[in-house]
Amino acid sequence: MGNGGPEPLRADDPREIAGYVLESRIGEGGMGTVYLTRTAEGRPVALKLIRREHAQSESFRRRFAREVEAARRVHGHHVVPVVDHDAQGPRPWLATRYVPGLPLDDALAAHGPLPPACVLQLTAAAALALDAVHTAGVIHRDVKPGNLLLTAEGPWLLDFGIARAVGTSSLTTVGRMVGTPKYMSPEHALGKQLTPASDVFTLGLLAAEAASGSHPYGEGGGLVVATRIAGTDREPPDLGGHPAALREVLTACLAARPEDRPSAAQVAALCRRATGRDVRDFTGWLPKPLTATVSRIERAAKDPRSSGWLRRTPGRRAGSTSSPPGD
Repeated sequence: MGNGGPEPLRADDPREIAGYVLESRIGEGGMGTVYLTRTAEGRPVALKLIRREHAQSESFRRRFAREVEAARRVHGHHVVPVVDHDAQGPRPWLATRYVPGLPLDDALAAHGPLPPACVLQLTAAAALALDAVHTAGVIHRDVKPGNLLLTAEGPWLLDFGIARAVGTSSLTTVGRMVGTPKYMSPEHALGKQLTPASDVFTLGLLAAEAASGSHPYGEGGGLVVATRIAGTDREPPDLGGHPAALREVLTACLAARPEDRPSAAQVAALCRRATGRDVRDFTGWLPKPLTATVSRIERAAKDPRSSGWLRRTPGRRAGSTSSPPGD
């Protein structure tokens, strides 16, 4: 979704799932398609429908159910909460609060790198979100630009579809590890045991790319970049082009050894010190072109009829959560 906003449903898209009437598409990835829908009270919800090939695997269903239950334990600032799910239906699905915003990867593609102060504030908020994730005993495992939404109220971390509870066995898909190769820690790329420090490393990758517009380990296919990351103890990334305040944060996050990296809470503190301001004050935090794009997405979410999308009709909804937590 190039502009980060809703798009019309396609002819082969379902129109209703478990009582949720689908209004539009808001994303698509390797795990499934995400739709905009609403609770019975009218609150917007993002519903991810898992791909058929995954739904046919009983081991995937068990893993999916485990991971969703782990994700439901996570509550905190800048974390998009899970509100409903079904791992037993013909095709599993997961519903989260819908936060109208622009994914960071789309923002970088359309507008280029972000100012250093904006990157530090973005990194601080994402670190606070990861601190909540880790406090709940969960490792996100897929921190990347596509999983960070830029909104008027700051950035929001989403997609716990492949998160896992700390201490469980390593999760893989057929023939490959679960995750995004370009956004793996060295230990993840090498197939080693993961800890919360892995998420801190990938947060550093995300922050470096947000500031420069390019990946700190260079261009190339996912496996090529993952190989460079795996060898970072021998050839670390060149961070010399970043401002000193940001470089301190990036160097700490991208330490080769997990035990040498700060915790997510410590990353947030480093960013606070570097900015010298309240990192939770998001007044005018985004450049004006991005602010305008986010405003358009917010308006579309409030009134999908303005773009010709389907209206929600009264109907039954599934699950026991009548409204997103925190609303």
